[in-house]
Amino acid sequence: MTPARSTPRPALAVAAALVLLAGCATGPDADPKDPLEPLNRGVYRFNDAIDTAVLKPVATAYVDITPSPVRTGVNNFFGNLGDLWSAVNAGLQLRPRETADNLLRFGVNTVLGLGGLLDIAGEAGIPRTRIDFGQTLGRWGVPPGAYVVLPFFGPSTVRDTGGLVVDWEGDLVDHVNHIPTRNSLYALRVVDTRAGLLRAGELFEGAALDKYSLMRDFYLGRRQRQIDDMIDKGIGTGDGE
Repeated sequence: MTPARSTPRPALAVAAALVLLAGCATGPDADPKDPLEPLNRGVYRFNDAIDTAVLKPVATAYVDITPSPVRTGVNNFFGNLGDLWSAVNAGLQLRPRETADNLLRFGVNTVLGLGGLLDIAGEAGIPRTRIDFGQTLGRWGVPPGAYVVLPFFGPSTVRDTGGLVVDWEGDLVDHVNHIPTRNSLYALRVVDTRAGLLRAGELFEGAALDKYSLMRDFYLGRRQRQIDDMIDKGIGTGDGE
């Protein structure tokens, strides 16, 4: 028998609860883009504590002890997995160029790049366009809704939280049936992602008087630019930016 998949569904349940709460007004003076600000700030502090105590030290140690070529291979591997889901979202947005590019990237790197450890497609000039389902919803006119800070996942909106649930189903790691292998891949991806944010985090911490507000405004502005680029220019957002 195939073992049942065991993903962090409780975290998604908490996210869904926050989305439901986001539909409730907190008073006449509430910021319309952040009506849950008191709750969001509490979740932000929780996430920041976890990051300070666990994620940042682990990511720093990973960078210090792991050779750069190995870290590059790990990053390429997870990027390659994401290319397939980006191709699906590009197709849902009726974007043939981005669909073809991401499918070609996935095929070339999987076959010729040792399962994605080498970015052969990138060296060949095939561009990567990272597109998630939240962007796809925005592309077709779904409004972002209220700003929400999710436990462990961080900044989001009502729309992007709904997209996250679908993204999870499209995640190839989630479909690995061997539970220890799947959990190891989850952990490695978290560390790889956090390691990639170390330098940006240092600049952010040095510049922010109110890190919560800066993070919120940066996230909302970035997501809106992504949607505007797809609608106004008829192209993808380009390497996640």
